Amino acid sequence: MAGKAATYSIAWDFALAQTVDNAQRWVLTAMQRYGQELITMLWRILGNEQDVCDAYQDTFLRLAHYENRSKPEHVKSYLFRTAANVAISMLRRKMAQRRLSATIAAGIQDTNLITRNKNDLDSRNLQENLRACITQLPEHLRNVVTLRDLAELSYSQVGKILNISAATARVYRCKAIQLLAVWMSREKEERQ
Repeated sequence: MAGKAATYSIAWDFALAQTVDNAQRWVLTAMQRYGQELITMLWRILGNEQDVCDAYQDTFLRLAHYENRSKPEHVKSYLFRTAANVAISMLRRKMAQRRLSATIAAGIQDTNLITRNKNDLDSRNLQENLRACITQLPEHLRNVVTLRDLAELSYSQVGKILNISAATARVYRCKAIQLLAVWMSREKEERQ
């Protein structure tokens, strides 16, 4: 059975490669080389399959249409930065939708019916709050946290992608973690 799946996969890869313009085959190569790492990073940022698929597709579409279909000088850097930005934009849109829904719900329902128990913060809400705080970080700090903690890249890899030293990446991550800790503790205090 596994042999058949591999054969079908090879046939699919061959058929797909035949349909792609020779000038754009480098996009397929980039998908094969970096796709799994991107998916891992996107899962850690977004946390659900549909959003990961959408962000992955959007990232590679942007790569394929990069400056008149030319190849960026640093494909890996371009992919990870683009994927992180796409994911963070998706999170921001979701946050705005949640705020709008909460405002509508508060306007429709009696405020006495909408009560929060201080102890009902489950891990999903905590993750969403942390993701929301990450989107508020300055871009240079957010990029380091995204690549180091969510994509699980080494400091040297993060440095190469962002064109900074590994030591600078460490310093940025430390500053980002300190900011996130302050923001998360403030948010916790506001809920109590």
